This record gives sequence, C-alpha cells and structure tokens, in this order.
Amino acid sequence: MASLPHHPILAQSFAVIDQEMGDHDLPPAEYAVLRRVIHSTADFDFAQLLRFSPDAIAQGLAALTAKTPIVVDVGMVRQGVQAMVQRTFDNPLLAAIDLVAAPRPGCTRSETGLLRAWQQYPEAIFVIGNAPTALVALCDRIATSEVKPALVIGVPVGFIGVIAAKQALAQTPVPQIRVDGRKGGSSVAAAILNALLVLAWEAQS
Repeated sequence: MASLPHHPILAQSFAVIDQEMGDHDLPPAEYAVLRRVIHSTADFDFAQLLRFSPDAIAQGLAALTAKTPIVVDVGMVRQGVQAMVQRTFDNPLLAAIDLVAAPRPGCTRSETGLLRAWQQYPEAIFVIGNAPTALVALCDRIATSEVKPALVIGVPVGFIGVIAAKQALAQTPVPQIRVDGRKGGSSVAAAILNALLVLAWEAQS
C-alpha cells in the first residue's frame, strides 16, 4: 500500500513541531500520535499529558487493520475521522449520540448511546472526546464483562467529572490512550485516531 500523502501545510507544520519539540525519548509511533495532537491544538502541553498503555498502539493498529468497528461519543469526533477512515480501512463508524433519540433517565444522551453501542460492539474501538459520562459508563461495563474493547481512547475535556473519568480509565485493564487532566476534546480524539489510521495503513505497505 502506498503512503498517504501529506498536504504541504501539514508537512510544514510537522517540521515546526519537530523543531520545537527538539530531542525526546518517545518511541516513533507514540511521537507520531503526539505530533498530530499538537498539530490539531497548537498545545505542546500534550507532550506531558498524553498517556499510552504498553500495548495500546499495537492493539489499535491490529484492530484498525481488521476493520474493527469504531464507536465515537459525538458527531464532532466522527466528522474529524470520517475522511481518514474512508481513505484507509473503511471500518464501520458509529457516533453513540446518534444511536438514541433521548437519554435514559438520569443519563446523558451520549452515555445512553454508548451503552447501546456496547451491547452490539463490545470489542470495538471506543473513542471518547467530549463526554466524561460516556467514559465512566464504558469503564463500568468493562469492569463487569469478560469481553474487552480493542482500544479505548479517552480524552474528554472540561471541568465536571473529566478528571475522575480519566482516572477510572487509568485503572481499567484495557489497551488505552488517554490525556491526563482537564485538557482533551473532540479534535484531540480525532487526531489520535487519525494518527493510528495512518500508522496502520503505512504498516501495510
């Protein structure tokens, strides 16, 4: 398979990021993910905040190559990854928030939709960029199930429940990529998944 072409501005941006990052000891695949996150945010703080479980990238690349379904929490994440998914492995791509018309009592709509997606695709790649409630619900399901997701990308952003949700993910025995602290968001989630798609695609060439 041929390498995916980089837009000239993207290549120039990566060069600037490489220069400003300078020397580092990150493995090449982890740095490729970090570089896309920094490109999408212009925020070098992610170099200290991005966390990978030991097998996260390998498991993620294998799952993407196998066309494992991808479940994202909100439409903004889906929009951010849809083009790259279609250009590479064309995995089934679902936004949890679109799976339900209304939330369950006491739940958010994204949480309700994610639980519905879990019933159908518990071994999916789950990407949470916006809704900490969805991430907590996912961690609760993982804790009581013998079936595990292929990968969890947990990077919700905000002030209420965000740090606790990420801490719950950190304690969950599943391949994961997360951002510690309050930072994250849909653009970060999309950047991480897009970076993994590029890595998986180029590994096939």
